[in-house]
Amino acid sequence: MNEDLSKKRLGRGLAALIGEMDRVPEESASHPVAPQDRNIPIEFITRNPRNPRRLFTEGDLEDLTQSIRKHGIVQPVVVRPVSGSPDHYELIAGERRWRAAQRAGVASIPVIIREVNDRVALELAIIENVQRADLNPIEEGMGYQQLIDDHEYTQADLAQVIGKSRSHVANTLRLLKLPEPVRDMITNGALSAGHARTLITAENPGALADKIVRDGLSVRQAEALAQSGGESPTPKPRAERDSEKDADTRALEKLLSDVTGMRVTVNHQNKGGDVRIHYTTLEQLDEVCRRLQS
Repeated sequence: MNEDLSKKRLGRGLAALIGEMDRVPEESASHPVAPQDRNIPIEFITRNPRNPRRLFTEGDLEDLTQSIRKHGIVQPVVVRPVSGSPDHYELIAGERRWRAAQRAGVASIPVIIREVNDRVALELAIIENVQRADLNPIEEGMGYQQLIDDHEYTQADLAQVIGKSRSHVANTLRLLKLPEPVRDMITNGALSAGHARTLITAENPGALADKIVRDGLSVRQAEALAQSGGESPTPKPRAERDSEKDADTRALEKLLSDVTGMRVTVNHQNKGGDVRIHYTTLEQLDEVCRRLQS
């Protein structure tokens, strides 16, 4: 089968799988399932070493553990059979629920069983976590990179399958180019992805990241800091500070930035104004042109 056609079909199948994760599915040619979805002993389930999610905070796990003790597991985890090990399964999605259930002393948990290969299992894990916003930007980028390295996906393929814009995929992958200490700051939430993107082409991203966090700089201030090579931006005159944009304009800029995956500025004047989309790569410019032409 043609590889491109296979991936397009796979993308449609993944969308159907994600949509059905909270109910018992019917078998079909595109995504066959085991004879039944049921409760199985928790010790028969092992974690997926390819799960893109690595960070599970103690507070979240403890809250979920208490909820499971009181209400049980509301949503099944998704698993696949382990080849050569009858009645044993590997997690595809739901590792946090599985970990919390172990803490709660649950003997068996509800599962949805899928017969899928490594590639689809990884895609499902990424999609499920992205939709729940469970992945930090570095985990998300590592998941994308694994699909590229192991299964020869292009950024366009990933955007289609994951349901994100191509620029979002590209921007997330670029974060992996940062030094490990900076990536750690993104992982633990000290540095946002927006701040981190300003450092990708900087000569001393580690030192700049420390200053951004220490001084509580905004993304715009971080951009100015990176462009100045680490010199603190010149303080704004009082008149300029007094004319800062109102909350509605800033909210609109954030909305447009989130939609495009690029920094967008809106400048109002007397009878009009301008909207500026700031791109950093030719790929981002190509994405802007494609959207304007569609």
